[in-house]
Amino acid sequence: MSNSRLYQLNYSVYYCRYHIVWTPKYRGHVLVSLYIKQEFSRIFKQIASWKNFIIHEMHIADDHIHIYITIPPKHSVSYSVEMLKGKSSAWIKKKNKKVPPGPFWCRGYFVSTIGITDKAITGYIKKQHNQQSAQQILL
Repeated sequence: MSNSRLYQLNYSVYYCRYHIVWTPKYRGHVLVSLYIKQEFSRIFKQIASWKNFIIHEMHIADDHIHIYITIPPKHSVSYSVEMLKGKSSAWIKKKNKKVPPGPFWCRGYFVSTIGITDKAITGYIKKQHNQQSAQQILL
């Protein structure tokens, strides 16, 4: 893996990176303000720090959010998105009375993994088999 960093927990080493996209319920009306965008950026960074997520890149557009994030394997992607969306919605509503009542975010989201390609993994596993065969011949 070039330009990558492996992360560690007590009993695991991981490289779990995701691209996550979601939209507000009232698309195009609530994220237009620069102040709201800055608040969400700050809130997402606080949640990430609290849950040990690593935000590599983030873009808050007028009608959707993109986050490139590393999530520890002890958390599922759905739990992580629930934390980001749920906590940010509650915090922004508490701080800003102009936000419409009810759910702030749409229910769904898009997620894709980012990491090693299938070809790289297949090649690595094949090399392991070849290395084990070579070691057995030497014994």
